[in-house]
Amino acid sequence: MNYKHNPELTNLAKTLRKNMTKQEKRLWYDYLSKSTCRFLRQKVIDDYIVDFYCAKKKLIIELDGSQHYSDKGKLNDRIRTDRIERRDLTVIRIPNNEIDSNFDGVCEYLDKILDEQ
Repeated sequence: MNYKHNPELTNLAKTLRKNMTKQEKRLWYDYLSKSTCRFLRQKVIDDYIVDFYCAKKKLIIELDGSQHYSDKGKLNDRIRTDRIERRDLTVIRIPNNEIDSNFDGVCEYLDKILDEQ
């Protein structure tokens, strides 16, 4: 499926790929880049840049830092997720602190999700 995107975000997405957070780097280099499913980093979909995207599984993985847990952050995430899921995509959110403190558990969870998709 072809997803519309805002071309004005392409340069920002490239910059974000070069400047991943510590948690994004860990998930990318220690898990997703080795997955049998092909993932893209910082993919532009609609007016958003998603952290990781797998077209084959129609799956988006978002890593959430502390700003996502404020009232405004929760509302923005809900709106963003609803809009993206209208494109028949699944969005899963993983807190950054889970990457830091329970990486093996995160990988097991993602293995399960990828097997089910």
